[in-house]
Amino acid sequence: MKKVLKYSSNFYVLATLSFLVWMFFIDSNGIPTQWRLTKQLWDLESQKEYYKQKKIQIRQERKELFGNPELLEKFAREKYLMKKPTEDLYVVVEK
Repeated sequence: MKKVLKYSSNFYVLATLSFLVWMFFIDSNGIPTQWRLTKQLWDLESQKEYYKQKKIQIRQERKELFGNPELLEKFAREKYLMKKPTEDLYVVVEK
């Protein structure tokens, strides 16, 4: 017990312990912050893979769409409600 009291009253031990507590928990780059940022990095990397796959899929669909004029016309009519000048367009909205 006397050894603990001897070391706890030592200036260098107290300074070192307070520095370690400061660096690990209080500082803006402490352990909790680093753990949270690492978790966020993992989440963003998984999203990156998802968006890479989505980008490949969209490029393939775009290639098919612009390669076939009938599909392009169908897409324009459905998505952007385009019509020929001699046609009437009716939009049915379901509740």
